[in-house]
Amino acid sequence: MRITGITPHVVGTPWRNLTYVVVHTDEGLTGVGETRMLGHTDALIGYLNEAAAHHVVGTDPFDTEALVRRMKYGDYGRAGEIVMSGIACVEMACWDIKGKALGVPVWQLLGGKVTDRVKAYANGWYTTERTPEAYHKAARGVMERGYRALKIDPFGTGHFELDAGQSRYAVSLIEAVRDAIGPDAELMLEMHGRFSPSTAVRLAKEMAPFRPAWLEEPVPPENLKALEKVAAKVDLPIATGERIHDRIEFRELFASQAADIIQPDVGHIGGIAETRKLAATAETHYTLIAPHNVGGPVLTAASLQLGFSTPNFKVLEHFNDFADAEIKKVVKGAPQVDPETGCFEISYAPGLGVELDVEAAAEFPQQQARFDLWAEGWEKRAPK
Repeated sequence: MRITGITPHVVGTPWRNLTYVVVHTDEGLTGVGETRMLGHTDALIGYLNEAAAHHVVGTDPFDTEALVRRMKYGDYGRAGEIVMSGIACVEMACWDIKGKALGVPVWQLLGGKVTDRVKAYANGWYTTERTPEAYHKAARGVMERGYRALKIDPFGTGHFELDAGQSRYAVSLIEAVRDAIGPDAELMLEMHGRFSPSTAVRLAKEMAPFRPAWLEEPVPPENLKALEKVAAKVDLPIATGERIHDRIEFRELFASQAADIIQPDVGHIGGIAETRKLAATAETHYTLIAPHNVGGPVLTAASLQLGFSTPNFKVLEHFNDFADAEIKKVVKGAPQVDPETGCFEISYAPGLGVELDVEAAAEFPQQQARFDLWAEGWEKRAPK
């Protein structure tokens, strides 16, 4: 079997463009991969067009190790977010083809299942007025849909510092959310790399009574010493990693012992096998993995293949019941959260278990998607 070509399809919404890549073979089998780019979709498409000719076409889709290595190093330049995202789309599509060819789900090819279900946590649910009352109502809605966990950034447009009034307001939002979801649901606290170490430490202590499940990206991701400083002074688990695009770059993070949960994005870090290798390294450091997942149903399905087969997999992020929920129709077999358990139940469908509906995808043309975390009202994810 040989790859004969790749076809990208961009599904657009006002705040995110989702890039789906269909890989075609000479035996008629196709596979699909996905990533979500912020502001670089056209650059990704351009890279994929060049990579198809240089590295992909003519490859046996079963040879993913060689394909990833060639795409990552064969152009000599250091691979960043765009290249690693392009690799991820092609790589997960090849896993999809492998599973279909063999008649088994991808998790079976990764060592088999270690669990029958993967817990989900909701994101994109607080696209409402930024008030305690509105957040309380929205959080209740998440619980009523069966989720047992959710994530929120309550800090507005805070950057490095957050004054006393803004801090109290953020606390009031979290107090309302905790009241809405009860004492047992997990509440993930997102900081989006906003703060200086001292501000992050202070806010963590102010939020501690509401028992956050983790403190995510408390400081900008470029400075691991700053993260170590926070980790040394707070008692909450630290989560980070969505903006690291090469598993090799996690080495210093593991060595620092500053993170309890790592959050690689399968669509940005080179795909399924790269993430599985990273998870194995994390396991040797007694670290959990909870992939960043702002993508649509294909990226969710790919992340779940890892979840079902990875011992230290904690939970999977899910936007698609709340933000742009209508895009679920572009994929047949889109993963769904079971409202009885708050989990994704295991699928035995071959490959990734999903199929891109090209006609449905065409109903969502690419947009000039914009998402500025420093803009007033960013949390609504609404067009400007």
